[in-house]
Amino acid sequence: MFYKTLGIFALVGGLAACDVVTHPVAVVGPSNTVYRGTATATLFEGGWFQVTNGGNTCRGQYLPGTSNSTVTFPVSCTNGLTGIGTATYHTAVQGGGEIVMQDGTRWQFIFGRSALNI
Repeated sequence: MFYKTLGIFALVGGLAACDVVTHPVAVVGPSNTVYRGTATATLFEGGWFQVTNGGNTCRGQYLPGTSNSTVTFPVSCTNGLTGIGTATYHTAVQGGGEIVMQDGTRWQFIFGRSALNI
């Protein structure tokens, strides 16, 4: 019976790891240029985001976080800019922070329902 119960927990845990959540993302760059896109996250593996504005697309990959935790992640754009983002989770699926690009510009990063209001 013990092994059967252990097997059920392993199966449930494995299925939870496959859970994928997608939520909106907005990034505000220089001159209030708004980039829009989505972030896709898994429970244990973290996720990735992609935002675009016209011909420029920026993306990054991040580790999972919990409410009130902060993550740091690399960002790269198709126009050649790269940077480092820092985001704080307000809840498991909402939060925001800043991306500092290698040219010194600071971009605001918002994810979750709040991104829809930008």
